[in-house]
Amino acid sequence: MQIISLGDYMFNIFKKRKRQNDKNTEQSKQTKVQVKQEKHQNKNTEQSKQTSQEKKDKKAKNDGLLKSLYSNISFFKNIYKNDETLIIREFQNKRLNSAKCCIIYIDGMVNTEIINENIIEPVLRNDLSENIDSHNLLEELMKKVIVSNSVTLETEINKIVGSIVSGDTIFLLEGYDKALIISSKGWLSRAVSEPDSAKVVRGPREGFTESIMVNLSLVRRKIKNPDLKFKFKDIGERTHTKTCICYLEGIASEGILSELEQRLEKIEIDGIIDSGYIQELIKDAPYSPFETVGSSERPDVISAKLLEGRIALFVDGSPFVLTVPYLAIENFQASEDYYNNYIFSSLNRFIRGFTAVTAITIPSLFLSVVTYHQEMLPTPLLLSLSSSIQGVPLPTVLSLFLMLSVFDLIREAATRMPANIGQAVSIIGTIILGQAAVEARLVSAPVLIITALTGITTLVNMNFISATIIFRTLLLLGASILGVYGFLMCLIVMYLHLMSIRSFGVPYMMNSTKGGADGQDAWIRAPWWTMTLRPKIIAAKNLVRQSSRNSKEK
Repeated sequence: MQIISLGDYMFNIFKKRKRQNDKNTEQSKQTKVQVKQEKHQNKNTEQSKQTSQEKKDKKAKNDGLLKSLYSNISFFKNIYKNDETLIIREFQNKRLNSAKCCIIYIDGMVNTEIINENIIEPVLRNDLSENIDSHNLLEELMKKVIVSNSVTLETEINKIVGSIVSGDTIFLLEGYDKALIISSKGWLSRAVSEPDSAKVVRGPREGFTESIMVNLSLVRRKIKNPDLKFKFKDIGERTHTKTCICYLEGIASEGILSELEQRLEKIEIDGIIDSGYIQELIKDAPYSPFETVGSSERPDVISAKLLEGRIALFVDGSPFVLTVPYLAIENFQASEDYYNNYIFSSLNRFIRGFTAVTAITIPSLFLSVVTYHQEMLPTPLLLSLSSSIQGVPLPTVLSLFLMLSVFDLIREAATRMPANIGQAVSIIGTIILGQAAVEARLVSAPVLIITALTGITTLVNMNFISATIIFRTLLLLGASILGVYGFLMCLIVMYLHLMSIRSFGVPYMMNSTKGGADGQDAWIRAPWWTMTLRPKIIAAKNLVRQSSRNSKEK
């Protein structure tokens, strides 16, 4: 008998256990590999399914619709995934079994009465087995069954998808790779009313709304001429906002029109919510506080500008219509000037121009004279100013900046608040705060008077308010450093800046510094019988506005 030592015995046991562990480890590895392979296969299967579905959707998106109705339905469901506003209604004609139909639309953007009475009911109840060409059923339905003023046959998938989100209804039919786009827009819109930003005593009381088609109809009512042309364009990678260029053919400059189209083509933005987006993107001198693209909410204003040769740009969703070119003198013109007597209108226009100049220059002139050039004042006035300034802890320049900032704060608060509350805030702010500041000797009474006068003259020209505030501050800084010399230097800089600006190739200060025909509707408003010509540069193609009174008498 062979005697095995204890060490050898233990070594053999350890060796057997190691073999068993290695065997178990190898089996577990094989099991993991099998599980991993199964998961990979399942993943590949799912990916292949998704890829095949994506290929189908991509093919449908590139090539158009398929002839299978249910494939087309699944395609639209995949595009509008998790969109509960998408309504898909399937139905079938009671006589013709092959007429399996489907309509697709967005809930809340359509008129359901149009869909029920003009689409679903005629297709369901009409006998399509008689007097209908079954080989061309879709076009037969479009011409003989569906009741709508606008039905188009479409194959391009992008236009079909875009029409759904625009409020139209899509009609699909089994066996056809085409769709009918049926007009069914029915969302609510604001009624036509007088705009709050441009109220008049005499003149039309209607204003633009957020609907581009309503706005275009308001202009068409005023200019009933086939030369009134419209060019539509969608802007915005995601919003696809509809815009419309409006002009009078034969009057508007082709160069300005092509320049506007080029600038619109260059816009690459995800969305356009208001016309202010486009106004900032297409303006000349983008860093200037002066606007080179005009805007208005009034149809009569836009119609008058079109008759002068300007070009209007309508934006869906915005009541403000843009006009180009826009000149400096238009900031001081109002629609009411052309409805009232020309003498009274000229006086009002002169007041607007005068208040625009005083709103910018009064604070800086007062500061420069009081601080640096007291010898220019009469002695009684100088003594009165000196006595009022005594005891005020702040220097005049800081007092002016403080009070003007407070006035702008009150103006902004009154603008953003409801009408009744805003009026109360403006009254309380101007009377109580001003009186309290003077009685507490924080500011002097002359500074408060200058601030009130500046604020009133600023509010006269609301179209000019941003440039007024910016250049008023610049002139104040110049006057605080160099007195009248600093004031004049800043004034010259502002004037040179104005003379260098152009609006779509037209000098910004045109008509402001000239007489003759172009000056008849600038700082004054000449009588209608003398304004026989349009602006020369803007409407160079057709200058004659009306025949003169002398030619009629001859």
